[in-house]
Amino acid sequence: MFVLVVDFANLLLAALVVGALFGVRLFLNPTGLGASLYVAVQQQAIRTMNTVMPALGAATILVTVAAAVLGRDDRVRLWLLVVTAACFLAIGLITRFLNQPINAMVMTWCGDSAPSNWTVLRDEWWHWHLMRLATGLVGLSVLIAAALRRG
Repeated sequence: MFVLVVDFANLLLAALVVGALFGVRLFLNPTGLGASLYVAVQQQAIRTMNTVMPALGAATILVTVAAAVLGRDDRVRLWLLVVTAACFLAIGLITRFLNQPINAMVMTWCGDSAPSNWTVLRDEWWHWHLMRLATGLVGLSVLIAAALRRG
């Protein structure tokens, strides 16, 4: 029963993380936004997501590792869960070292006086966001495969 609870929590947490990343992809697409609107929207997203998402991501990684330990008797399932954990760890590293430094800069901007290179930073942030979304989709897909393998 405990293993099923861990699997359920793992799928739920991973779905929440990837769902949030997908929602950001839909809602925060910066194409066509002027500086003042981009800054306002991005700052609001940073304020609301910077506290919840790191904790949710860390919990997802920990629960995935726990599921791997519990499922270690099935080597294929174990490796699927190791790949899943690696994907979610990669999301965390991309966020921490590539997106968050840009977020810190954006939080200092005023919409009507964004720096002259704001579009370069915007595009770089967006690139890394799409990379973490793709990584999350792979991780969630592999996690689903591991759950289906279990039956």
